[in-house]
Amino acid sequence: MAPSLDFSNWWPKDARKGTPVVVKMENPNYSVVEIDGPDAAFRPVEKSRGKNAKQVTWVLLLKAHRAVGCLAWIASFFWALLGTIKKRLIFRQDVAMASEKLGKGKLLFTVIKAFLVTSLTILAFEVVAYLKGWHYFRNPSLHIPRSTDIQGLLHLVYVTWLSVRADYIAPPIQALSKFCVALFLIQSVDRMILSLGCFWIKYKKIKPRIEGDPFKSDDVEGSAYEYPMVLVQIPMCNEREVYEQSISAVCQLDWPKDRLLVQVLDDSDDESIQYLIKAEVAKWNQKGVNIIYRHRLVRTGYKAGNLKSAMSCEYVQAYEFVAIFDADFQPNPDFLKQTVPHFKDNPDLGLVQARWTFVNKDENLLTRLQNINLCFHFEVEQQVNGVFLNFFGFNGTAGVWRIKALEESGGWLERTTVEDMDIAVRAHLNGWKFIFLNDVKVLCEVPESYEAYRKQQHRWHSGPMHLFRLCLPAIITSKIAIWKKANLILLFFLLRKLILPFYSFTLFCIILPLTMFVPEAELPVWVICYVPVFMSFLNILPSPKSFPFIVPYLLFENTMSVTKFNAMVSGLFQLGSSYEWVVTKKAGRSSESDLLASAERESKIMNQLQIQRGASESELSELNRLKEQKEAAPVPVKRVNKIYRKELTLAFLLLTASVRSLLSAQGVHFYFLLFQGVTFLLVGLDLIGEQMS
Repeated sequence: MAPSLDFSNWWPKDARKGTPVVVKMENPNYSVVEIDGPDAAFRPVEKSRGKNAKQVTWVLLLKAHRAVGCLAWIASFFWALLGTIKKRLIFRQDVAMASEKLGKGKLLFTVIKAFLVTSLTILAFEVVAYLKGWHYFRNPSLHIPRSTDIQGLLHLVYVTWLSVRADYIAPPIQALSKFCVALFLIQSVDRMILSLGCFWIKYKKIKPRIEGDPFKSDDVEGSAYEYPMVLVQIPMCNEREVYEQSISAVCQLDWPKDRLLVQVLDDSDDESIQYLIKAEVAKWNQKGVNIIYRHRLVRTGYKAGNLKSAMSCEYVQAYEFVAIFDADFQPNPDFLKQTVPHFKDNPDLGLVQARWTFVNKDENLLTRLQNINLCFHFEVEQQVNGVFLNFFGFNGTAGVWRIKALEESGGWLERTTVEDMDIAVRAHLNGWKFIFLNDVKVLCEVPESYEAYRKQQHRWHSGPMHLFRLCLPAIITSKIAIWKKANLILLFFLLRKLILPFYSFTLFCIILPLTMFVPEAELPVWVICYVPVFMSFLNILPSPKSFPFIVPYLLFENTMSVTKFNAMVSGLFQLGSSYEWVVTKKAGRSSESDLLASAERESKIMNQLQIQRGASESELSELNRLKEQKEAAPVPVKRVNKIYRKELTLAFLLLTASVRSLLSAQGVHFYFLLFQGVTFLLVGLDLIGEQMS
C-alpha cells in the first residue's frame, strides 16, 4: 500500500478549534447534524472539483498538440532517413562502398548475411503461420499439435519446424546466451567497482600532490633552482592540419630553455608537408627555442619505430625525462611544472600521465558519444587504477616518462600497433609505478568522421589482443606478485579487452535477434533493458552534460561492437589487419587561445611589405617559395560518404527481428530492436558523423 502523503495536519491554520457539538431535535421533521468544528460548515469547496468543460477541453487540446508534435518529429525523422536511403543506396549519390579486408572481416560479413537470409525466410514462414492462426508458440509453454491436428502439408512443415526448433536449435542458443549473460554481469560488476572506487577518491579527495618547492636547490644559500633535463618529442606523419599548433604549444612550455630540447619526429612522405614543418621548426629555432627536426626516409615500425630512432641519438643520454605529445595535442605552458615534480624523491616512479580534453567534443553526435567513453576511461578507469594499483595503460601521449624506466624495460618495440600499452606492461613487470593526474588536462581532438573513428577503434582493439599473445609468457614468468599477474591477465587483458567486445556483439547483435525466431531462448527484459541502461548511466556520470545522449550512447556502443569484435578476433589470431596503422585524420580544430594566436599572425602579415623591403634576396626567395607551397596546397575535396556493409546487414537483421517481435506482442524487445536497427542503419549510411547545426 502506498504511504499517505497528506501533510495538511502539519500547519496550525488547519488545526481544529473548539469541541464537537451534536444537536438533536425532538421534531422528526428535522435530521441530525454533526459539526466537527466552528468553521467546518464554511470551508471552501476544492477548486479541482469545480473544473468546467472549457478548462478540460484546453488541457486535452494541449496534450493532443504535444502528441501531434512528437509524432510529426518522428515522421519527419523517418522521412528524412528514407530520403537518405534512397539517395545513397539506390542512386549512390556521393557515396563509396567501404572495402572489406581479406580474412576475418569478409568472413564475418558472410556470416551476418547468412543470418539475415535465414531470418527473412523464417519471418516469411512465421507471417504465413500467423495469418492462418497457428499461434502455437506465441507462448513458449504451449504444446506442439498432435499428428491428428495437422491441417495440411504447410501445417506439417510448420509443426516440424517447431519441433526441430525446440529440440535442437533452442538448447545451444540458450547455453550461449547464458554464457554471454554471465560475462555481461561480470563485466558490469567490474564497472560498478571502478565507479565506487572513483566515488571514494572524490569523497576522500585523494590525488597525487607536490610537496614544497620541487625545484629549489638544497645548497646552503637556498636561492638557486635546479630543473632536470627534459626531452619533448612530437611524432607526426602527414599532419598538415595540426602540425603548427602542436609545435607552437610545445615551444611555449614554461621551462628553462637550456634544460629543454624539442624533437619534431616527422614521418611524412609528402614533401610539401615536410617543407612546412621545417619552416615552422626554423621559425621557433630563430626565437631561441632548442628544437630539432628529424625525418626518416623509411617508415618502419610506425610510431614505435619513430620514437625508437629518436631515442638512439647520442645527445639523449644527457636528458632524464621525456615528454611525448601527438601532433594534435596542445599542452598548457605549465604542463612540465605540473608533471615533472612528481618524480622528485620517488625513484620507483616511471610514468606520469595527464588527462585528455577535447576541443571538438560538441562538433557532432559522434564526437559527443566519444567524449562520454573517454571521460569514463580517464576519470574512472585510469584514475582508479593509478590510485589503487599504481598501474594503467599508457595513453601514448600527454605523458612524461623517466628515460631510465624506458631503457630498463627494453625501450620502444615495433612488434605491435599499441606500443604505448606494450611499454607500460613491460615497465610494470619491471617494478615501475605510474601516476595519473586527473587535474592536468591537455587539449586534443577526437575523430569527427565515422571512417576515422572506425579505423582508430580497430587499431585500439586489435593491438591489445596481439600484445596479449606476445606478453602472456613474460607475465607468467615475471617476479611480480600473483595478484598483479591476475590483474594483468584477467582484468586488464581478458575482461576489458576480450570479453567486452565478445559478449556485446554476440549477445545484442546475434543472440537477441535470433531469440525472436526461437522464443524458447528469449532473453529476459532486465538483460536487454535494465542492466544496460544502468551501466550506461554509470558510464555517463563523469560527463554529466551528456545525459540527454544516454539512449544514443547505449545504442551506438552496441553498434560499435561489430568493429571491436572484428578487430579483437584479427588481433587474437594475428590476421592480416592486426598490424595495420592508419593515421587518424584530424580536422585542425583550435582552442580559443589558438584562435587569438592565429589572429596575431594575420596582423603580422599586413606588415609583410615592410619586411620584404629590408630582406635579402635569399630571404625573399625563401618567402616566395613558402607562398608557392601554400598556394599549391591541395584543395579540400568534397567529403564522400561511405556505405558500410556489415552495419547495414545487421540493421536489416535487427529490423527483421523487430517485425517478428510484433507477432509475439513483445513490447520492450520490439522497441529495443527497432531503435538498435535504426542506429545500425545510420552508421551503415555514414550519417552518425554528420555536422550538427
